[in-house]
Amino acid sequence: MHEHLIDNLLLQRYPGNGRPQAVRDEIANACKAFVKSGLADPNFTKDLCSGSERKFWSRVSEALLAAHLRKVGIEPEPSHNGGPDFLLIRNGRKIWIEVICPEPTGVPSDWLTFELGSGIDSPHEQILLRWTSAIKEKAEKLIGSLDGAIKGYIEKGIVTSGDAYVIAVNGRQLRNGPFPELFGISQFPFAVEAVFAVGPYQIRINRDTLEQTSAGHQHRPLISKPKGAPVPAYTFLDARFQPISAIWAVDVDGTSAVGNSEPMSVIHNPNALNPIPTGYLPAHDEYVATPIGAEEFELNRLEGCLKSR
Repeated sequence: MHEHLIDNLLLQRYPGNGRPQAVRDEIANACKAFVKSGLADPNFTKDLCSGSERKFWSRVSEALLAAHLRKVGIEPEPSHNGGPDFLLIRNGRKIWIEVICPEPTGVPSDWLTFELGSGIDSPHEQILLRWTSAIKEKAEKLIGSLDGAIKGYIEKGIVTSGDAYVIAVNGRQLRNGPFPELFGISQFPFAVEAVFAVGPYQIRINRDTLEQTSAGHQHRPLISKPKGAPVPAYTFLDARFQPISAIWAVDVDGTSAVGNSEPMSVIHNPNALNPIPTGYLPAHDEYVATPIGAEEFELNRLEGCLKSR
């Protein structure tokens, strides 16, 4: 029953042979394996086939990330009792994965409507706001909200003090067309900008001599909104978020089956109570902040296990 519904849905979304069939098969295989493995909750197929873009991409993100984990030899386990999306066990230690695929709320519609040959500026701040919102939402699923309205997994006893917790964010709905959109105006992933207050690259020039005096990325702890208060963009520099081990930033939609890029990056929390090792999760790049003295971090990019392959 599940397989029949999944096949019919994907045939409607990706009709035809050749490339559409390859993508269709990639997503179908991932979703069917997700259900068969016991990772899917009872509403998985219903949500997938509901007609809601939000629910479709949420469920496909879970299935595809589980498939990517299996490709590197990691077997996800089901989460129970209303916990995170799935569980990894490494050397007897629990690593919880919570998945989100943010909707393009506030992202201009002309950016989302891809037309080959047309030109449009990237709405990088609007996209970054969706990343910060997604990370905040899933962080509060763990630690609860400041006002106490949301009780987190820790308070509920689902995630314990020794467990690692990774937020997986799939940026698929925030881009225009077939090209992945994982990196922001800083040339770092949006996830780096969202948790380390990294802004655009800037050059300072002496007004009198016209010589360059310094260069580097802006420090951008707050992101402006059209309405309301600015949004913090320094999650990993805030002690409240120490239970967050890392962000697994991805742009996946099954089109790797036809040769498209599906970039993945892991951004490690330098203040994490329970860090995860580098080279563990499937990623092309990893970002590690190393303390320099008592007040500074140096952000370094490492090759991930996918690139080294």
